Amino acid sequence: MTDDVFAVIAEATRRDILVSLRAGDKAVGELVEELSASQPTISKHLKVLREAQLVSMRAQGQKRYYALNPKPLEGIVSWLETFDVGPAAAAAKSHRAEAETGTERAVATQLPDNEAVAAVLERESAKLSPAVVIPGGTAAPLSDDTVPQQIGRTVGRAATKAADLLANLPNLPKFGRKK
Repeated sequence: MTDDVFAVIAEATRRDILVSLRAGDKAVGELVEELSASQPTISKHLKVLREAQLVSMRAQGQKRYYALNPKPLEGIVSWLETFDVGPAAAAAKSHRAEAETGTERAVATQLPDNEAVAAVLERESAKLSPAVVIPGGTAAPLSDDTVPQQIGRTVGRAATKAADLLANLPNLPKFGRKK
């Protein structure tokens, strides 16, 4: 299923829809207006997202409301974490460097890596203005305009990077959207 999710989120309009649905359930008309796209285009992308189980749909009268289902994205996050890249990896390396100098040796020996990363992020985000921590550890300013754009770009870069990595690995079967 992760292969399908990579293929699905590789398209920018679908990523924009996912970002939009982070704020809550939305009707197709709301997505059309928000994303400045035609209704058939949004419906086509919603169908692909629904088939990949990234969104769920409920009917209420004549309207169709869509909601984000982040569960399939967890596989991508787990896969990307294996490459030790991104802000979370940098925070972990920084934390390990501090631990080696002795400033936080006791804490580092007691915490597993994920908790160590969380501790560094918590400490660093306390120095920032109100922010949202995007999966992967990126702190984004709490602003309705910039957070979705940053998340969309982050997901897009991750999908592109993942697709490039998969394309360059030998002996992997080709994958695409199931018909």
